[in-house]
Amino acid sequence: MKVNYKNQYKKNGKVQFVYTVTGTESELDQYAEAKGDYLVTDDESGQPLWFSRDYIGEAGKLIFTSKGGVVADMAEFEKAASLASRFGGNLGSEIAAQAVAKLMSTTSSAKSTPKAVVTPEVEVEADELDA
Repeated sequence: MKVNYKNQYKKNGKVQFVYTVTGTESELDQYAEAKGDYLVTDDESGQPLWFSRDYIGEAGKLIFTSKGGVVADMAEFEKAASLASRFGGNLGSEIAAQAVAKLMSTTSSAKSTPKAVVTPEVEVEADELDA
């Protein structure tokens, strides 16, 4: 199941992040069952919503726990943190920087962010502008 950042708000002085949930029909049924009476859907799209006090990026994945709960899949972030702390110093900092760049580009691109279009510059002589 995938989630995409929708918005955020403050509740009791703490930030609450809101994500829309997408997945197969069976995943969404399982999600609805896991949430039970606490299932909240988006008023406009009807998509289920997932709430977290932790920001997990613009997009991410959800997994079901063995006890029937639903949590963010943070495995790749945890692997990166482990490597960075294991090596420490400059190498650890570089590993962390590279991992964050990769993870954030992966989560952003999962939301299908439009790519920038680059137009090459063309030199034009002044007398060609009058033509």
